Amino acid sequence: MSISLPTAAVLCLGVAVLIYRLSQMGKRLPNMPPGPPTLPFLGNALQIPREGFYKKMKEWAETYGKIYSLTVGPTNIIVLCDRKAVRDLIDKKSAIYSDRPADYVGRLLTGGDHTLIDDYNAEWREKRKQMAQVLSPRRCDEQHSPIQEAEAKCLLLGFLDDPEHCIEHIKRTTASIAGIITYGQRAPTIDHPYATQVFDIMQEWTEAMGPGANPPVDVYPIFKLWPTRFAPWKQRAYRVNKKMDVAWAGTLNAVRKRRAVGDKRECMADSLLVEVEKNPNYILSEHSIQNLLGEMIEGGADTTTAQLSTFLVAMACYPRVQAKAQALIDEKIGSGRSPTWKDFDSLSYINAMVKEGLRWRPVTSVGFPHKVREDDTYEGMLIPKGSTVFVPVWALNHDSAQFKDAEEYWPERYDGFSRLADSYSGSGDYEGRDHYTYGAGRRICPGIHLAERNQWRSIAKILWAFKISKARDPVTGEEIDIDVNAYKSGLAQSPLPFKVHIEPRSVAHAATIRREWAEAKEILAKYE
Repeated sequence: MSISLPTAAVLCLGVAVLIYRLSQMGKRLPNMPPGPPTLPFLGNALQIPREGFYKKMKEWAETYGKIYSLTVGPTNIIVLCDRKAVRDLIDKKSAIYSDRPADYVGRLLTGGDHTLIDDYNAEWREKRKQMAQVLSPRRCDEQHSPIQEAEAKCLLLGFLDDPEHCIEHIKRTTASIAGIITYGQRAPTIDHPYATQVFDIMQEWTEAMGPGANPPVDVYPIFKLWPTRFAPWKQRAYRVNKKMDVAWAGTLNAVRKRRAVGDKRECMADSLLVEVEKNPNYILSEHSIQNLLGEMIEGGADTTTAQLSTFLVAMACYPRVQAKAQALIDEKIGSGRSPTWKDFDSLSYINAMVKEGLRWRPVTSVGFPHKVREDDTYEGMLIPKGSTVFVPVWALNHDSAQFKDAEEYWPERYDGFSRLADSYSGSGDYEGRDHYTYGAGRRICPGIHLAERNQWRSIAKILWAFKISKARDPVTGEEIDIDVNAYKSGLAQSPLPFKVHIEPRSVAHAATIRREWAEAKEILAKYE
């Protein structure tokens, strides 16, 4: 079959354009921030490590400048290891920096319903509004405070009676607080489903979403066509999706069942169900609602557990800090009662310890990426539309120009930081910000107020009640060392299994723990 000359010319032109575009793929666009040298087609893809990407981000910043760029195929990546740039772009220009880049695996995992991967749209704003209402400072201090205090006292009882399972008691406590706020249901024991299911889900969730866990399917979409039976990464995503759907649909249905028999409680799930009853055209679908409630548990339990586990590691490895904190607590409190939120102002060192733990070992070391909606420029550098933009949490938190001896756990660096993290993240003083573990801009962690209060209460009470030290080998009597760098890989990081020795500081402290729990358990009884 003959082809006319004009048709042949068009085909040749099309082939030439395709070849040219392929030849340009992987190249850094003119005027973009500098960065490591690229390879044709691949860009910097081969230079991004499967593990330890957060440390590589800091290394590149030291070489190419605090604002630098990477390319992976046709994708442009901008990394902001600069406090001023984070403030000027992610905070001040949040209207165009609040989208998320394409996340094929994330959508397989969540069925496309999750605020972490949702674009900045009407549905995301409704989810965010619901979270903000439930987790506001006022609600935390007026409604959630008695629950947090009571569960923290239950945590002390767990440490007292069963110190070998201290991490399980932390998990139960954080999941139970989130469960009451979200579903009106607590987790009374460490093996209760509401105490365990979220951690089973999040273990696989974070592994599946971590850097290097999947092929670059969003960069090279041809991977989407790969048959599932030959793609373990797809199989894992579908498996986690099914586990999430079963768990979060089941907990929401349990709320419906108790409401059907007249048991209505003051919690987020009940409020959303009332909203749906009043408004059949409510913007959130059934699946969106069940996942939104599940996110409340995920964020409330998993991240706080990781930070409190880091606290135990720090106390065993930095006994000086523990001794100083306990001396200050003893001076203000004594053994007749445990610290409460009313003691916040007089125990500023505990606030410094919370900040230092979040800075030293942030749960999200890389930070979830943003996407810019339109072309932008910053200090003469091009940030192309559609670029993936990282706020690299670990790199910012370990900036040696900002933090002397950044690898050391040293709460004194926060002397004078008397307020909670939201005060500093919302301030225009970017140089005076405490850390970036909660993120930035409109995507900042909505649970920041609850998390700060949970951590402060738990840390203050544990230090008041117990001495924490390294465990000893039962045969040799030698201390069992703890590797402060041994953390799980993945999207969210927490310490690998470790052992500590926990003992009550006195008989009087132990007696107070039991008395306070006897008084507090009535508050929690109605949520069982």
